[in-house]
Amino acid sequence: MRRQLLRSATSVAANYRAVCRARSKLEFIAKIGLVVEEADETVFWLELVRDTGTLEGEDVNEALREANELLAIFAASQITAKKNSPRHRSTQ
Repeated sequence: MRRQLLRSATSVAANYRAVCRARSKLEFIAKIGLVVEEADETVFWLELVRDTGTLEGEDVNEALREANELLAIFAASQITAKKNSPRHRSTQ
């Protein structure tokens, strides 16, 4: 579980870096979607290690709180980008 947590958390960072270098709005939307997925997976692993007692303490709760905050920020960014994209607006 710890290994999966490490993989998903570092993937959030790497994919967010790619988002910052997106060459178009559509590429931004696609890449921010990956960040949202990885951030959600990170929240899952943090909840699992907390709930199983694999990791304990306030550090886990703090990491989980921060992961949920980041997930909310990334998801809101994805929603806004989709809403402002002409391609996505016409399909709604």
